[in-house]
Amino acid sequence: MQEEIKTAQKLVNIIIDFFVNYSFQVIGAILILVIGILVARSVASFLLKLFERKNLDVTLSKFTVAAVKGIIIGFAIIIALGKFGITIAPFIAALAAMAFGASFAIQGPLANYGAGLVIILTRPFVVGNTITVSGVSGVVHEITLGATILKDEDGVKITIPNKHIVGEILHNSEEKRIVEEIVGISYDSNPEKAIQIIKEALKEFEDISKEPPPRVGIQKFSDSSIDIGLRYWIPSQKYFKTLYQVNLSVYKHLKARDIEIPFPQRDVHIVSRSQDGPSATSQI
Repeated sequence: MQEEIKTAQKLVNIIIDFFVNYSFQVIGAILILVIGILVARSVASFLLKLFERKNLDVTLSKFTVAAVKGIIIGFAIIIALGKFGITIAPFIAALAAMAFGASFAIQGPLANYGAGLVIILTRPFVVGNTITVSGVSGVVHEITLGATILKDEDGVKITIPNKHIVGEILHNSEEKRIVEEIVGISYDSNPEKAIQIIKEALKEFEDISKEPPPRVGIQKFSDSSIDIGLRYWIPSQKYFKTLYQVNLSVYKHLKARDIEIPFPQRDVHIVSRSQDGPSATSQI
């Protein structure tokens, strides 16, 4: 029992000595950290409002604000450590050694961060643009250092690691997306009339862009039909909705004006051969 009392007394003495010797340093360090965090928040809020007034790109604004905030808090931590007489040089050396060793294990994430920084600085696209890359398409919802998040018409979020964007072929159609369709008409129908009917059908839709205007014309001559090509731009978030409505409208307009949409046809020749007689050919 006496040993336990002595141990407890030593612990109490250590705590008392610590607070007597370092109480002001601890309070000073806490105050510096609190002030640093408050200053960082204030500066970040000021910069964000300033960038919004200047209509600066959202992604670049957020990246700059986050960087400034991190730098201010970092300086506050360095000053707070200095209150205890702690130098950060050994920590920096240790972190550098750890980062060098870990870089081989995290090459993927580091490549994503490097690519993300390139995207933020060069801005090949911004939030709200419609892009197609690596076989996927959608509206840019968010850009981070590690990945770019797209959102499609169904509200599905598509996360693309940034290393799969930088260096790849990128299609940026801003807020619109192109529709490329083909409708076949019979060789007995008048293609000029069909083209005019399709143009009239497209004019009924307000979501179809007037600039650039829709393009309608003969695209190719197939075996069973004259193929009329349609190219027009619509909002990315209404792509499938508008596409389905336009296709139905075009079909109804052509049907009402006696423009035939043929089904595929083939000429089949049946050849029969007898042992001694001549061959006979029939056609279906």
